[in-house]
Amino acid sequence: MSAVVAAAPAWAQGVIKIGEINSYKAQPAFLEPYKKGMELAVEQVNASGGIAGKKLQLVVRDDNGNPGDAVRAAEELYTREKIDVLTGSFLSHVGLALTDYAQQKKRFFLASEPLTDKIVWQQGNRYTFRLRASTYMQVAMLVPEAVKLQKKRWAIVYPNYEYGQSAVATFKKLMKEQQPDIEFVAEQAPPLGKVDAGSVVQALQDAKPDAIFNVLFAADLGKFVREGNTRGLFKQRAVVGLLTAEPEYLDPLKKEAPLGWTVTGYPWYSIATPEHKRFLAAYQQRFKDYPRLGTIVGYNAIQSLAAGLRKTNGSADTEQLIAAFKGLEVDTPFGRIHYRTQDQQSTMGAYIGKTAYDEKLGRGVLVDYHYADGKNFQPGDDEVKKLRPASAQ
Repeated sequence: MSAVVAAAPAWAQGVIKIGEINSYKAQPAFLEPYKKGMELAVEQVNASGGIAGKKLQLVVRDDNGNPGDAVRAAEELYTREKIDVLTGSFLSHVGLALTDYAQQKKRFFLASEPLTDKIVWQQGNRYTFRLRASTYMQVAMLVPEAVKLQKKRWAIVYPNYEYGQSAVATFKKLMKEQQPDIEFVAEQAPPLGKVDAGSVVQALQDAKPDAIFNVLFAADLGKFVREGNTRGLFKQRAVVGLLTAEPEYLDPLKKEAPLGWTVTGYPWYSIATPEHKRFLAAYQQRFKDYPRLGTIVGYNAIQSLAAGLRKTNGSADTEQLIAAFKGLEVDTPFGRIHYRTQDQQSTMGAYIGKTAYDEKLGRGVLVDYHYADGKNFQPGDDEVKKLRPASAQ
């Protein structure tokens, strides 16, 4: 028996368990690559010696795209799996449920992917930090490009849940500030995952807009693009949209990829920075595949937790982690980011460009792009104080 104990690795007794909850079954296109990104980051951290002599261990649960299931999973992770720290969530309403859970239980939570602004603003709390650029930030990155189009009559299409509603509210607000004479002539809000593309496209055509703001993604985006192409909705019309050029959503369209849309995306195939080249080589060697945007988010989430845990010398104590994450700097494939003290939102940015079709790759790509640093697309301290509860300061 003693021989077995002696042979065990020194860190066997010293593991930091990261509990992660997400909608793997509901959103596999994004979350399967996301999970691989997390796994790569865990392997890299552990290969470099771990955190204060402790290895990271990932414990994953599926929330079925349901807020109640997510909260139950979180509690099970703490009580049965004895996790040290919690991260994850994709859908915004699920992310909000976990944000509330973190506040009620006084437990640190890194919201990796959900985009609604409420997570760090209206329903923000001192226990919750968020990694990915919010709907406000991504819309703010697109608005200057939308204003340049000089289109007056806009139609809007979005999934009718928290993320879509949040993105549209921000787009209307920021566009009206920049272009007071703008008109919103049609609005289609199908349920998430249940778009009736024919009727949506027809309704938008009937409104005769000059431009369209699209917030659909995943299977809904594919149906909308195909039907819009068939009916000529996009001919002679500008389209601006969130998420469209993320490979997980653009690649499946292949030759039907939309052309000339101004969108956010992830041009993994042509980013030339040293940090991204290192990441890309490591990912392709490990998985024999190319990364998606989800990969970056998963990878950055683990790297963020590792950076925070290094500052606490491996302690997952809630108060120590909160202190560590305020102003925390993290090196990522997109460059260095930091977590703002005023609203606990990271400065991770996004790539903005235009969609095109690449004959050699046989799929849609993002061209004429630039990286929009998230720190330049966030409201100032005074505005944040108005938006965020006093208890969250």
